[in-house]
Amino acid sequence: MAVLRSPNHSTNSSNLADLLERILDKGIVIAGDIKVKLVDIELLTIQIRLVICSVDKAKEMGMDWWANQPIIENKPKVNTEQQGLIERQAAQLAIMQDRLAAMETELKLTRQLPMGMRDAPQVPAIIPQALDAMGRPIIPPSAA
Repeated sequence: MAVLRSPNHSTNSSNLADLLERILDKGIVIAGDIKVKLVDIELLTIQIRLVICSVDKAKEMGMDWWANQPIIENKPKVNTEQQGLIERQAAQLAIMQDRLAAMETELKLTRQLPMGMRDAPQVPAIIPQALDAMGRPIIPPSAA
């Protein structure tokens, strides 16, 4: 005795996840044209091409336009002009820090002098460019 079964439809045997997996695995293309004409004069044409597939399938088909996009890759874009400006400002900052250190050293030496000699012209001025190997100002022997 034969058992009668109704034929299985694709909607009965697969759920939404299976359908989405098949579409992404194989890919689907939807194409269409919209034309607006007025008295046999074409005013507007819109061509729509839609490809739905997985990233792997898109790379396989050669559609990897996102691979060279800096925004998507999250890599900073190098601006040589801006980098040069940053380097110049860093060099200026280093010079100012050296000058500040020299002035602080000169101020300490001035404060160590007796009160009557602080305004005397024989207090040596430390030249900011005269630095030893450690980056400290060189004090002339007469001031020490």
